[in-house]
Amino acid sequence: MTEQKIPRATAKRLPIYYRYLNILLDADKTRVSSTELSEAVKVDSATIRRDFSYFGALGKRGYGYDVESLIKFFRKILNQDRLTNVALIGVGNLGHALLNFNFHQDGNVRISAAFDVNEKIANTIQSGVPIYPMTELRTQLEEQQIQVAILTVPSEVAQQVTDEAVAGGVKGILNFTPLRVTVPKDVRVQNVDLTNELQTLIYFLEHYNKE
Repeated sequence: MTEQKIPRATAKRLPIYYRYLNILLDADKTRVSSTELSEAVKVDSATIRRDFSYFGALGKRGYGYDVESLIKFFRKILNQDRLTNVALIGVGNLGHALLNFNFHQDGNVRISAAFDVNEKIANTIQSGVPIYPMTELRTQLEEQQIQVAILTVPSEVAQQVTDEAVAGGVKGILNFTPLRVTVPKDVRVQNVDLTNELQTLIYFLEHYNKE
């Protein structure tokens, strides 16, 4: 299949589809319609059909989608057959929570190395993950060929740490800091601002949930 760029919104929904399809497979469900999928993942059926259309004919009219075939397809699209090692940079309160979680529900992603300036936890192993001093960031990223990093450091050092991570070969950053870091064009950053998300939720509750 020829690779094509798909809309970012579609790309963000693919893991949601994949996760629910696995739930259907575990329940011995062999096929699903776009309407059923829509009700489960809270995405309208027209959007689902449009998302799927970017990849060709994945279903049959009047039949729906074969669950096992869709799983195999999305597993390949999402690289679920390949283990992706991730670096956690910053092992504070949020970092510790992510370290303990370590993507247990998704066997293809794991935190394989963590970094922190705290000498009390550097050179230790926590939740099965080695924690290195921040001074070894670039070296370890290069040696372990890690290209994805989670950033949970204080804002004032976020850019400096990002520069060091990029120099070590990182191509994708999940940024939990409020700072919008600057990176080269070939590096992708996904920003996760928990405060902003919470404020947005509160806004919608106050302005859209009133009778």
